[in-house]
This record gives sequence, structure tokens and C-alpha cells, in this order.
Amino acid sequence: MSEIKDILQKLIDKKISLIEAEKLLKANLIEEIGEIAKLDILRKTRTGIPEVIFAQNKDSKILIDIITGFLNKNKFAIISRYNEEHKANILENFSNNEDFIIELNDLGKIIVIREVSFSFDKKGGMIGIITAGSSDIPIAIEAKIIAEAMGCEVETSFDVGIAGLHRIFTPLSDMIKRGVHVIIVCAGMEGTLPGVVAALVDIPVIGVPISSGYGMGEKGKGALITMLQSCSPGLLVVNIDNGFGAGSSAAIIANKIAE
Repeated sequence: MSEIKDILQKLIDKKISLIEAEKLLKANLIEEIGEIAKLDILRKTRTGIPEVIFAQNKDSKILIDIITGFLNKNKFAIISRYNEEHKANILENFSNNEDFIIELNDLGKIIVIREVSFSFDKKGGMIGIITAGSSDIPIAIEAKIIAEAMGCEVETSFDVGIAGLHRIFTPLSDMIKRGVHVIIVCAGMEGTLPGVVAALVDIPVIGVPISSGYGMGEKGKGALITMLQSCSPGLLVVNIDNGFGAGSSAAIIANKIAE
């Protein structure tokens, strides 16, 4: 962080302008871990979205090095899409450290490690998350934890898909009464539910196609096409299984509305 101090000192000494200082700070907020990874440590400060460590396909030792790099510079680290080997190594390396709390969600395959004294600031955004089926819950949990890390309050309702369409009305009504700013809808199979919800509300709806489908629309492709082809205005769509993208996008919108 010495470069940041140098930039701030130049600003104090009036050697550079405020605008120049801002540009230099944005350009230098990268932390390197050897030749393995370049970590955008202060992405949350710059964009409002925290950098999340994507564990899938990463070597366990490299993953631990990356997490350690985060925690050396930040008060928290978020790890997504881990496997059992990753989890065992994370717990072995960090669970005995009294300075940190480990919040682990096996269903969503996401872990938050944070300093004991640290908590995410509340920004005022309110988000509803709905899933069509129980198979969609893991991605919904990923979206929920990301949105909470960005300061939002999140209300959830699971397994209310169109196979029993009557189930959607009570939880959706409750969310509107609570004043949610955005609704995330996760759906697999043919992916109809996001379009239905968008046709019922006057707030943005973010559809997340889930890779639970099979046959012609396997691996979420059918759900993605349905959502993209929807004639319901106000529906935005992220990529298949992209809980992180849905949660972060919804949080940006909700927090700006609350602001």
C-alpha cells in the first residue's frame, strides 16, 4: 500500500490534482500473489462489488495463498464454488485463528472469512430472491450472500415455480409490501417463472437460468433462451448459474435506489 500513501502525499503536497490522484489510485489497486494471481483487493471500494475468489478448478495450495493475500490486505475474503478438498484446507488453515470468523454455506458452496470485529455496512438496498424449484436454491444462496456482502437486506422464497403457480402470489405480495427494490428469480427447466414475475411487478427482475434442465434444453440452455425471448418488460437476464452476477447487479440497483 506504499504506492497509495505516495499518491496521497503528492496530493497533500499539491504535486498532483485531485482528479490525477483518483486516476492513479484506481490504476494501482492491484495486489500480486507471486506469479499466480493478481488480486483486485479494493474492487469493493472502487465499484461497490467485492472481488470473490472463484475456487473451482483451483489447486488447494494456490487457493490458500490467494485467500491469505486477501486477508493480509482486507478484513474479509469470499470464496465461491469450492469442493470438499478446498473446504478441508480452508478450515485447517483458518478455523483455529481467533482473529477470524468463518461463515460456511455448503448448499451455496460459498464461504465468507472475516475479522471478528468486521461486518458489512448496510446500504439500505432491499432484494427479493425467488426460486422456481429446490434445485435452484444453491445459486440463489450464492446471490443472497453476495448481495448481503454489498450491504443489502435479502428476503427469500424457494420452490414456488409454475408447476404450482398459486404458490408465487403470497411470497411475491409480501416482498412488494416490504418494499424490495429488485427481485432475482432463479429457474431451471424451461425457465418461465422470471417472465411471469416481471409481468406482475413494477420493479426490475433479474432472471437466472439454472443448469437443472435436461433433454433438448439441457444444462440451462432452454431456461436461458426462454428468459431472453420473454415478452415481459423489465426482465434482465444473466448467464446460466450466475448467482454472483445476479446478486451483485441487484445490489448495485437496490443500493442506488436506497441512496
